[in-house]
Amino acid sequence: MTRPTPTDPLAQTSSEASAWNIANGLTVLRLLLVPVFAVALFHDGGHNTGARIVAAAIFFIASLTDRFDGEIARKRGLVTEFGKLADPIADKALVGTALIGLSILGELAWWITIVMVVREVGVTLLRFWVIRHGVIAASRGGKVKTFVQSLAIWLYVLPLNGVWHTIAAVFMVAAVVLALVTGADYVARAIRLRSGVAVQT
Repeated sequence: MTRPTPTDPLAQTSSEASAWNIANGLTVLRLLLVPVFAVALFHDGGHNTGARIVAAAIFFIASLTDRFDGEIARKRGLVTEFGKLADPIADKALVGTALIGLSILGELAWWITIVMVVREVGVTLLRFWVIRHGVIAASRGGKVKTFVQSLAIWLYVLPLNGVWHTIAAVFMVAAVVLALVTGADYVARAIRLRSGVAVQT
């Protein structure tokens, strides 16, 4: 009987899943949907009802991929360096495009877009700042913020009027408040992590 050598393919194991997997596929799909969403949102100056419904549907589907790609990657052991990099980029691209697009169309105040985008970029930079000391996991508040923010954007993208537009505005204000509160929490956790203090989620 011969022992397998290091070159024996049966004796080799991979420390990381292949980048070609369903989780990364969902992330790439989300990235590809961003320009399609933008085209639908801006079609006919943003005043075409059918195009706005299509844009809302695309945003909904893209948001679902954000919900499932990370979960699938963790449960099936499909976490890759590509996924770690591409997932937050896809998230920021989708949300940023929606917020900036709505502001360009004059349907969302620019200060809201600036606050939300700065918060998203800031949290991402914080994670890179402490990466050598540990990982800042998404907090419960952060997850609630993401849900409320996505719901608010979706309602804004839909061609709604009257009370529905008021409801959308309420959710957006709630998202801004949650963004500021959870953003401050991420800053505090990052400082504690850099100082060697255990961080709770």
